[in-house]
Amino acid sequence: RYYQFSKDEKALQMVQKTLDGLRRGGIYDHIGYGFSRYSTDELYLVPHFEKMLYDNAMLLMAYTEAYQVTKDEQYKNTAEQIITYVLRDMRHPEGGFYSAEDADSEGIEGKFYVWDYEDVLDLLGEELGDLYCAVFDITPEGNFEGASIPNLIREPIESFAAHNDLDADEVKRDLEEARQKLFTAREERIHPHKDDKILTAWNGLMIAGLAKAGRVFDHKEAIGAAEQAIQFIERELMVNGRVMVRYRDGEVKQEGFIDDYAYLTWSYIELYETTLNIAYLEQAKKLASEMTRLFWDDEHGGFYFYGIDNEALLIRSKEYYDGALPSGNSVAALQLLRLSRLTGDFQLEEKVEELFRTSGADVTHYPMGHTYMLMAYLTTAMKMKEAVVFAKPYLDDPFLDYLQKEFLPEVTYLAGTDSSKLKNAAPYTEGYRVLDKQTYYICENFVCHAPVSDLEEAIRQLRTDR
Repeated sequence: RYYQFSKDEKALQMVQKTLDGLRRGGIYDHIGYGFSRYSTDELYLVPHFEKMLYDNAMLLMAYTEAYQVTKDEQYKNTAEQIITYVLRDMRHPEGGFYSAEDADSEGIEGKFYVWDYEDVLDLLGEELGDLYCAVFDITPEGNFEGASIPNLIREPIESFAAHNDLDADEVKRDLEEARQKLFTAREERIHPHKDDKILTAWNGLMIAGLAKAGRVFDHKEAIGAAEQAIQFIERELMVNGRVMVRYRDGEVKQEGFIDDYAYLTWSYIELYETTLNIAYLEQAKKLASEMTRLFWDDEHGGFYFYGIDNEALLIRSKEYYDGALPSGNSVAALQLLRLSRLTGDFQLEEKVEELFRTSGADVTHYPMGHTYMLMAYLTTAMKMKEAVVFAKPYLDDPFLDYLQKEFLPEVTYLAGTDSSKLKNAAPYTEGYRVLDKQTYYICENFVCHAPVSDLEEAIRQLRTDR
């Protein structure tokens, strides 16, 4: 986002170096996909092998957005592989997502994930085995306690192919054949324990990630999974209108905290921008209203961690600091900002200004610990714009496709055949007229240009002053 705001190439290079290093390291599961929790060394070679739902959700978003900015297919491939892993291994049969997979199996950390050199050769045969071992650093002496963690740290596949006078596409096909054989063999091993709690906040993150990736890559299965998961949350984790924290084996526990409401609001907004189903936007509005009622500090501003109906404590704390997950207050800030622009509700943006004011001292004192709040603030520094698309059928409109595929964090958009279905969620659209088969309104702070029906003109208006 900072690159988008400043066009500072160094910022983009930092993103790419980080994402490339993660993807090539042993922290990434090159056999079955998905990322481990963290690395124990500076090369990202040796991970703590535990896989967390929330890490994979946020990395899914990061790789998706990196693809939007760079159009580098490696980022798309990584995002789609995360989706494959999550839908295969972390999904409840009825739609929610499990929390984590442990690091160890049979009492040994990483045993499920590491390989002996001879075993790889036995499984793949000499020719394919030699290729796989050469590319993925599988050696007789190993790189982790006598065994090997597959990785591409030494060089990427394209570079290996070039250095060995091989056709890169052929090498990739052979390596994919090898990966599938190794995956099948690995499935016979004793799997790490799965933490099958379904946590609302973490599910909100994954739903948001799947919805975002789904629209950027036209990944219908990801979108379907996101919708099934939100239905699971609504069915199992909303009790008499109150969002709850966790579900396991039919048991629901604990009234939700600010994180649950903020992350879930995020997921509804992403689902709206992906499906254009106005019910998701209406649900986001409803959830934001409840979040304010339950958690907002009317005297000093900001959201408390506990709701007014949680167990009474001596002190109601507020959290602005981002740990392994962004704080509920910072997520609420960005999502309320988006929701304000989507719906025209200025009171929501006033809440965002209050959040900036109340968190300002903490953020200024330790910026690195408040990056999501800074991201929300940076969005307000961009020239935020609103787009309204009317078309028949609007789901196939080329301008809408542009809005959904490009990286436009400062732009919100609504779409429909006319304003009749939009006006309840976004009253400011009432009276917007339809000119032709397609009509585009581009607005800044809800002051709109004259409507146009030309695609190129709509894009020009959107990109002016960006």
